[in-house]
Amino acid sequence: MKIISTNIGKPQTISWNGKTEQTGIFKYPLNEGLDLKKEIVSNDTIIDRVHHGGSNKACYIFSADEYAYWKEIYPDLDWDWGMFGENLTIEGLDENTLRVGNIYKIGSALVQVSQPREPCYKLGVRFQDQGILKKFIDRVRPGSYLRVIEEGHVNKGDEMELINESSNEFSITHFHNLLYSKEKSKELLYLFMNNDAVPQYKKEKFKKYL
Repeated sequence: MKIISTNIGKPQTISWNGKTEQTGIFKYPLNEGLDLKKEIVSNDTIIDRVHHGGSNKACYIFSADEYAYWKEIYPDLDWDWGMFGENLTIEGLDENTLRVGNIYKIGSALVQVSQPREPCYKLGVRFQDQGILKKFIDRVRPGSYLRVIEEGHVNKGDEMELINESSNEFSITHFHNLLYSKEKSKELLYLFMNNDAVPQYKKEKFKKYL
């Protein structure tokens, strides 16, 4: 897997439900690399600290291979890397094989796969269509958040190198399907609850399904 683009955003003011607010979802490519910190990408904008950033969501990655699919659906948008609010656009990213708990080296940083992206209305603002939320969920290619184990610098062209594969087979695709399926698979619930890398607050929410 290869880093195609490093992206950060500046605060932008949007209108939503008759109110104005700021968002950092409008991310654009950097000419230089970026620094992964424990709870945020250096110099990036995070407005909503409840749902973004922090130890479980320090960095968001998304597949460069998905862009062709979405460009066909939204051909009139001004396309560039970072369109989905990702900090790292990655060639060859596959959520089916991306296990929660996998540890990778990217540049000089060491990261761990933590959880899939759950889209909110701000993605709809970026795409000028709130209908993208259902389309994005149905696509089952959500990208992934990373936990930063060791801070470091990442450049365009760096490889995402697997250092340690989780023995638990629970993947980002499994996680996504568990989040959005009405009938919760007992097998996936078992893998979910027994995966040490799944954020504890997520486990607390899913105890009712056991």
